[in-house]
Amino acid sequence: MASKRQIWVGSVPVGGGAPVAVQTMTKTETANLTATMDQIRRVAEAGADIVRVAVPRDRDVEALRTIVRESPIPVIADIHFNHTLALKAIDAGAHCVRINPGNIGGPEKTGVVVEHARRAGVPIRVGVNSGSLPEHLRDLEFSNPVEALVTAATEMVELMHRLDFHDFKVSMKSTSVPNTIASNRLLAERIDQPLHLGVTEAGTKWSGSLKSAVGLGTLLADGIGDTIRISLSTFHAEEEVKVAWEILKALKLRERGPVLIACPTCGRLQFDMDTVVQEIEHRLEAYADPIEVSVLGCAVNGIGEARHADFGITGAKDAGMIFSKGEPLKKVRTEHLVDELFAEIDKWYAAGKQVVADEAQRAEAAEWLAENEDAEAMTPERLAALEKEAAEREAASPVAGRRFSR
Repeated sequence: MASKRQIWVGSVPVGGGAPVAVQTMTKTETANLTATMDQIRRVAEAGADIVRVAVPRDRDVEALRTIVRESPIPVIADIHFNHTLALKAIDAGAHCVRINPGNIGGPEKTGVVVEHARRAGVPIRVGVNSGSLPEHLRDLEFSNPVEALVTAATEMVELMHRLDFHDFKVSMKSTSVPNTIASNRLLAERIDQPLHLGVTEAGTKWSGSLKSAVGLGTLLADGIGDTIRISLSTFHAEEEVKVAWEILKALKLRERGPVLIACPTCGRLQFDMDTVVQEIEHRLEAYADPIEVSVLGCAVNGIGEARHADFGITGAKDAGMIFSKGEPLKKVRTEHLVDELFAEIDKWYAAGKQVVADEAQRAEAAEWLAENEDAEAMTPERLAALEKEAAEREAASPVAGRRFSR
């Protein structure tokens, strides 16, 4: 149920089948140019497609002129209560302005902003939040919060249509994950504008990331949503961007950088996997390609749990094994697993993304795996072997494929 309409925020398409755009908002005082630009560069490096800045004062508008000129990604001006600031932000070059018609001064002032945006060719984001619904919907908010959100958003869309303005996207956010999911599902059925998704005031990096992953992930899996923002209580906006990308990567909607696969560990673990996983995750940040790297805690999971991974390790007390695409590469002492893993990855890059293997090392690694894996465990390899054996027996039968009747 992807949005049919498409708008452009600077050079970034939103809606109409374009990739889901990642955005965030700076945590700095916008007028502090140095701090704001530093943060914008960090979020852009982390993968943000779009960044939003708060513009509550005239001095923020003045800074916005420079920010728009120097930013590596398109900039949205976030405006509340004062419609004249929206006009000034458009004049300052903002690639988009965010307004809430419910607090910007009513339909008349919204119309002034819309006309200014139309002349400048600047799109608008209209937003509804569960904490700032129009007064006439307050009673409905208590009895049916989902319908209250959808009604508020629909009224805003109808206002924009009456103004004959279609270059806009819609956001409808709640602190409640179920309400966010239900309301956006309903709204997606009623309008064809691009949808900006988010769980507002989601919480800390830990709880907020989980709530956002559940809420936004559910909607994105349904095909709903064209751009996302993760709202976390952190001064580091790049952390919001990283969470957004992990959600998109998990759903296979976009690719950016490596994918790390790691087993949850259990009583079979015999090495410090927690430290190893963290080090691997950190070192993978230096690689741009979406390679899959697997870290398995023991030979029971072995290669089979991640036979699709480009590279991986499986460990034991004193030694472990490095593998690639389901095939052993080399046996390595446990303390050298991480360094040797990245040596193999770098060797792969140097050979034009081809695995370079030593047959003697392969054989030693395969022998180690055979000695350490659980002889009773029904691994994918053993299941495949059993299925192959059964198929061969059936093919050898002189009555295979025949039907018999009395």
